Amino acid sequence: MILKHILTTSLTSLVLTGLTRADGLYTKGSLVLQVDGKSYDKLIAKSSQASILEFYAPWCGHCKNLKPAYEKAAKSLNGLAQVAAINCDEESNKAFCGGMGVQGFPTLKIIKPSKTPGKPTVEDYQGPRTATGIIDALKLAIPNHVKRISDKSLNGWFETSNDTTKAILFSEKGTTGALIKVLSAEFLGSIKIAQIRNKETVAVEMFGVSEFPSLVVLPGGSKEPVKYEGLFSKSAMKEFLAQYASPKSDSAPPKQKPLTEKSKKKKEDVKAKPEETKTEEVEPEEIKMEEVKLEEVKLDEAKPNNAEPEETQAEEKQATETQSEQPEPTSESSSIPSASSSHVSAEASETAADATSIILEDPSTPTESPDPIAIPEDAPKPVSVPESYPPIPALLEETILQKQCLGAKTTTCILALLPSAVDEETPLPDTANVALESLAELADKHVQRGGKLFPFYSIPAKNAAAATLRSALKLGDEQKIQLVAVNSRRGWWRHYKAEDFRFHSIETWVDNIRFGEGEKGKLPEGLILEEEEKPQSPPEHEEL
Repeated sequence: MILKHILTTSLTSLVLTGLTRADGLYTKGSLVLQVDGKSYDKLIAKSSQASILEFYAPWCGHCKNLKPAYEKAAKSLNGLAQVAAINCDEESNKAFCGGMGVQGFPTLKIIKPSKTPGKPTVEDYQGPRTATGIIDALKLAIPNHVKRISDKSLNGWFETSNDTTKAILFSEKGTTGALIKVLSAEFLGSIKIAQIRNKETVAVEMFGVSEFPSLVVLPGGSKEPVKYEGLFSKSAMKEFLAQYASPKSDSAPPKQKPLTEKSKKKKEDVKAKPEETKTEEVEPEEIKMEEVKLEEVKLDEAKPNNAEPEETQAEEKQATETQSEQPEPTSESSSIPSASSSHVSAEASETAADATSIILEDPSTPTESPDPIAIPEDAPKPVSVPESYPPIPALLEETILQKQCLGAKTTTCILALLPSAVDEETPLPDTANVALESLAELADKHVQRGGKLFPFYSIPAKNAAAATLRSALKLGDEQKIQLVAVNSRRGWWRHYKAEDFRFHSIETWVDNIRFGEGEKGKLPEGLILEEEEKPQSPPEHEEL
């Protein structure tokens, strides 16, 4: 009997532990930062680093498939950006995950620091779910405070705040790397960091630079410049720069007041200690779904913030075509309150689950609103009107296309070559419409910010140059839309090869072009319109 009692007690303990713990995918030794609903504000929202956050459930098969690539990305970005994850199957995290608009697993969101601490920009990650795709997207999300200078602007940069410590990175690359962007963000306000190309000979000779990359620190005032001689790693470079100025440290969040009085009766189930993060240990605290009183995010009424990148517009059709795996329903998961009010401005849209995601619940199923104000059942439901953007201009004639983008001195253009089967009476395929809408949104985004961006044009099939471009660039299927970037003056072109034409995928491709990243092809001969030579006037002869 005694042995039977011991076995029964042990088995009961194991069962209870398994029910209450909901073990996560990532171990304590993983480089993936593990957060929960309480530690998110301090570790992610108020951090000066860019982050990607995975919302997952341990039982999710797609989450398990993503794990190797996600951990590989965390290892590659260690010290440069945060690769984090939150277990939405934990009871205390369900309210937070629901408030962040999570509908399926895994959901990935990129979180960028903004000028206002604790008010980051949150964007849905729509890129490939590979280590390379995640790494590239997160590197682009790192804030860039590095000043690009040249021989002409060098003196002007020296004269501003002469007593402030400055640093110059001499590089062969025309793009700003992730490492120097991270260091610039960490020393923001104490060290002004600039980057200059090796072809700027005046600056190179002035500082006696012969190797690239090279980092030179100007302590300020009349002190002599100091050249960095160590390894180009974050820890070594940060230690070197800290000799001249102190890095910025993330401020600790204020202690939160309890939202409600603690429950008088605690559950008899054994509560598991939550996963430890690398930064701090979070004490477990039970949060009941009915006790959470948080501000509801009304997505239909949210307005996009023109000062920060907009959210991607989700395709509702994509959600219905997903290969889904339904979680077991629980009595407490029918109503999921919204996240903390610090994300009301950041979350401006709700994205449907990806094709490799698992749908949590049917969006059409009504959920209980956390808003204490009762809404009559017969009240009319608000209609969600999708935001429209001015369409990109269409170039209908070959001569206009040659003048705008294929002339000997024309610079970068983005061309959307429309399917050849489309005429005035036949509607465009869905993929073409999505691509054109994404380009229109991206163009409008830069217009609203007052930024400069190369032009976007749509090229209908009736434009004779469209067939010429498809043939010369070997673009393949003429029944599909093709996106290409061309720069006739420099003789290169780039092809958008992805199948995803939604906003964030195209924005990433355009950003890579802007920053000179990625492979370029050489424009075939005969595409570029040669500049006509001006007839020379006969020489004037002196009188005989």
